[in-house]
Amino acid sequence: MKKILAALSLVLGAAIACGPSAFGQTGTTSNAQGGTNTQSQSAQLDQDVQLLRQDIRSKKKQMVAANLQLTDTEATKFWPVYDQYTAELVKINDEKYAVIKAYADAWGNMTDAQALDLTNRALGVEQKVTQLRMKYVPIFNKVIPGTKVATFFQIERRLQAVIDLQLASQIPLVQAQQ
Repeated sequence: MKKILAALSLVLGAAIACGPSAFGQTGTTSNAQGGTNTQSQSAQLDQDVQLLRQDIRSKKKQMVAANLQLTDTEATKFWPVYDQYTAELVKINDEKYAVIKAYADAWGNMTDAQALDLTNRALGVEQKVTQLRMKYVPIFNKVIPGTKVATFFQIERRLQAVIDLQLASQIPLVQAQQ
């Protein structure tokens, strides 16, 4: 589990061009009995991933601002809708992270039933993202023209594709555990 989640942390850091050292080391800690404190490690990793996700959202917003040519009037209307969209997307991405954590927990001992459950959960997350995007097309279109809505979603999908590709490259295939 630690290896997969550590890779996730590194990938997210690379996705925003910010190495994991910017958030401190996540070394092992010892408890009173001299063993490793995996609960503390997991909490630290969760905190690191949360910070990375916040940084990704910030950098993503900067990328959208730099590439989506909005007038002052459009920007005034667009950014509150963008923030609302992002808040809903964060909730879905919380589910995505939970699926990755569950995958990491099951790694090495994953049953067929667990593999199918995780597959269905991951596909459900993808479906929710698609549904959210479809929900927001007309909402964005109320505040900016269609060409800018399309451009926004192009930027959004390209950034997400880069992150997803980096994540996929670090998460081992299920069969590799056998």
